Amino acid sequence: MTSGDTISLFAGAGGLDLGAAQSGFTIASAVEINADASDTLEKNFHSESTSVIRDDITTVSTDEILERGGFREGDRPALLIGGPPCTPFSKSGFWLDWKRAGLDPAASLLQEYTRVLREARPRAFLLENVYALTYNNKQSRPAFERLLREIDEAGYDCNWQVLNAADYGVPQARPRLIIVGVEKGSIVPELPAPTHTGKWERRATGHKDGLPHVTVGEALTDLRTVPEEGEVVGGRFGHLLPEIPPGDNYLHYTEKRGHPEPLFEWRSRYWSFLLKLDPTRPSPTIQAQPGPYVGPFHWENRRLRVAEMRRLFGFPDDYEFVGSRASVQAQLGNCVPPPLARQVLEQVAKVL
Repeated sequence: MTSGDTISLFAGAGGLDLGAAQSGFTIASAVEINADASDTLEKNFHSESTSVIRDDITTVSTDEILERGGFREGDRPALLIGGPPCTPFSKSGFWLDWKRAGLDPAASLLQEYTRVLREARPRAFLLENVYALTYNNKQSRPAFERLLREIDEAGYDCNWQVLNAADYGVPQARPRLIIVGVEKGSIVPELPAPTHTGKWERRATGHKDGLPHVTVGEALTDLRTVPEEGEVVGGRFGHLLPEIPPGDNYLHYTEKRGHPEPLFEWRSRYWSFLLKLDPTRPSPTIQAQPGPYVGPFHWENRRLRVAEMRRLFGFPDDYEFVGSRASVQAQLGNCVPPPLARQVLEQVAKVL
């Protein structure tokens, strides 16, 4: 059974869209402002039944989204999905005073999502965002409470939880806030239980249920790649990578670690500074726009290649990304891993 037509907002490279397609939904229309990401969507979802709207969501009416998706007057989508840009609430952007003060215009994009939810009246929805949106501070908490209030006022009940992609078979530790909801009076979907656990958690709890986390080494073991332009880490600190053991970071070069020629003070940098992958564990979170010395880097002392990042997010090897290497990393770093999206949306499909 096909679960019905779906509207995708802030679609990016299509992580949620692919998860939706894999769980039986069809993508009717997708709104995405970034040119490369829109090209990526069209490469992978090109068909007469999918319309990619290359525009700013703040200038696109709900009627246009529905019309472009082939909906007739009075039709309602089965599903609305989307992950509004999350810079105002992300850990990587929260150090900026003006973001903490709530002056980032991207914060209002949460309201663009609830505007379409209210006007399109889908049978169900999925909203994804950074888990820092749930923090109990003066920036995040009011925004999160407003979001939940607007969902309620739009006529929907919901469940929300922070889910880590690594707990669902993705070889990357990537916690995301997931909110799923349905019209009031309907059965609210349960969020899926984890299928994988880390060896440390298994050891600490004594539980042997579930599969072990998928490691980077397992994910990349049979992948053959060629060198890419820009993968060499040069500059002031690039030459330090070879001495850092897999899974370690700049702290290797501190006095506290016993380095004979310490170069950094203890905890004087972000944890991801000169961070190197450990092939025996899932990858740490891969950022969309990392600085020149922000990892994770490959244990071969270089930046990750596109094919490697694609696997670490759980995309199929034949999923095509459009744009430069930096653009592709940005597209990937902003997306939901498809295996996580699929397992969540399978729960939604059950109640529809």
